[in-house]
Amino acid sequence: MLLKKIISYFILALFASPAYSQYYIRGEVVNEKNQPLSYAKIFLHSARTLYNSGAVDGSFGILTNKLFDSLTITLEDYQPITIYIKSNEWQHIVLKPSAIAASKNPSRLISFTNVLGQNQSEKSFADDETYFKLIENEFIQTDQNSRTVFSLNVNKASYGNVRRFVNMGNAVPPDAVRVEELLNYFNLLYKRPKENKIFNVESQLTPCPWNEVNQLFFLNISAQKIDLNKIPPGNFVFLIDVSASMDLPNRLSLIKSAFQLFVKNLRPIDTISIVTYGEKVEVALSAVSGSEKDKILKSIDKLEASGETPGESGIKLAYQIAQSRFCNESNNRVILATDGDFNVGENSEKGLEELISRESQKGIYLTCLGVGTGNFKDSKLQILAKKGKGNYTYLDNSEEADRVFVKELTQTLYAVADNAVMNIEFNPIFVKKYRLIGFDNNKESLHSDTRFLEGGEIGSGSSIMALFEIVPTEENYCFDTVNNASMDIAKMTISYKHPNDSITIKENYLSCVKYKIFEDLEKDYQFAAAVAMFGLKIKQSKYFKKVNWDIIKSLAERSLNNSSYLQNEFLGLVEKSKAIYPDMVNNQKSKNRFRRFLSKHFSYFIKK
Repeated sequence: MLLKKIISYFILALFASPAYSQYYIRGEVVNEKNQPLSYAKIFLHSARTLYNSGAVDGSFGILTNKLFDSLTITLEDYQPITIYIKSNEWQHIVLKPSAIAASKNPSRLISFTNVLGQNQSEKSFADDETYFKLIENEFIQTDQNSRTVFSLNVNKASYGNVRRFVNMGNAVPPDAVRVEELLNYFNLLYKRPKENKIFNVESQLTPCPWNEVNQLFFLNISAQKIDLNKIPPGNFVFLIDVSASMDLPNRLSLIKSAFQLFVKNLRPIDTISIVTYGEKVEVALSAVSGSEKDKILKSIDKLEASGETPGESGIKLAYQIAQSRFCNESNNRVILATDGDFNVGENSEKGLEELISRESQKGIYLTCLGVGTGNFKDSKLQILAKKGKGNYTYLDNSEEADRVFVKELTQTLYAVADNAVMNIEFNPIFVKKYRLIGFDNNKESLHSDTRFLEGGEIGSGSSIMALFEIVPTEENYCFDTVNNASMDIAKMTISYKHPNDSITIKENYLSCVKYKIFEDLEKDYQFAAAVAMFGLKIKQSKYFKKVNWDIIKSLAERSLNNSSYLQNEFLGLVEKSKAIYPDMVNNQKSKNRFRRFLSKHFSYFIKK
């Protein structure tokens, strides 16, 4: 009897064990030339789940409880393939071009250009959502090219969009992660400029938390705050997508509540017009004073979604209405709220870019509010905001609407500078190589002339944080904790225009050596490093060494402002991301490397 029980338990364990086993299918997808293929769709048959290959090297990693499984791999312009695999073996998957693709002989993006629009010809897809393909900035050899130019902007859309994916428990498409926008979101280390100055510029050098042999160079640009008593009258046109695709709680309803919050802050000198596009394109409200809040709120409240999405016609009508009330002394602005899914009239990025470029010559700014999930067109809204000389944010919940239209109203809608561009030249005596983190596709220009790059709009009271990872020279290592005003690590020039002005102004700044160990940095610099690490990890950046989530979370916890709701919320996103992007192996080498960094530069971490 006892023997039978033992045999029964043995058989049960034999068959049950695979159900509790866990395997990690790892591999890469390449073409016949062994070049990596980004975003190939990988269907795991046992789980009936779709995955994507990596953005940079075509690699992938998939958890499964099956030792033997099967995959189907598909990618546009390539022949689909189904393979049977052993899960604990490396999968080298080669896709062959389809016959149609071979006949097309399409050109591929092989180099960077100076104009952002040319890099944006390729898009990536997540479900039916579209994103511009981001190509990360590389390390630049300083003695070969010491200058880099990048467009300054205060866009924050990427953070809200990343939060949306993470809160839904989904991996974030790598091309949706724009690190500079994650940093912009927190308005870190704001330092008011001196009187009669538009910008305050500060820099800081410190060891790099994820690569102990390198350094981080922080560049913080704070913009002037407009005196609340001097805010110009607003000539605002709400351009609202009321097509059938907007008939969901996180779309039209969210937009209506956002605009209703904005209306409550209007002054009698402000005017509001409302243009809608859906079943028809029409002016729902024409130039109503901000004192008539009830009239405006009722007009917003009765909006309903139906019909097609004639976005082109809506844009033209909105600019026409804004132009009819145009005043040089006013803030003339169209505020477009949509999921970006135009399906009637011009809907290509190139066509919309040309349309907005023409309209923006009238001196009218464009602010874009993105909403929705599944068919969200980030690529369209990104190019519209850029060509409309405005800014772009994503609304994923009512709290975000409150932030945009109440707490940060002047940052969102009142510009203090236009066409702002940063030109920075590193000193090769102290900087061997440098890499701009974020601002991807604003590729380092081979020219020092800022005419080769389109600048961005900078809102009142905004703070922009740019980070460079630096490979130091031997001379640099002597800095340690020495600060020397006679040693220049970089020279900087900001070029910009005043709103509604054609004269370009250039302001020069000098960055002397200002070195601190990480522990001694201001908390906002430390928190910025944690945010950048978060972005690089979910972006799966090839320039980011494997750092465990616990390390990123611990760094954020130590540096956050406890009174900041947004910074505390960020900790929650890090914790949720840990479940979506698990650290598959116990990377002891990474932990040891980071502990060495902490023991040298961050003494209060040692006890953890």
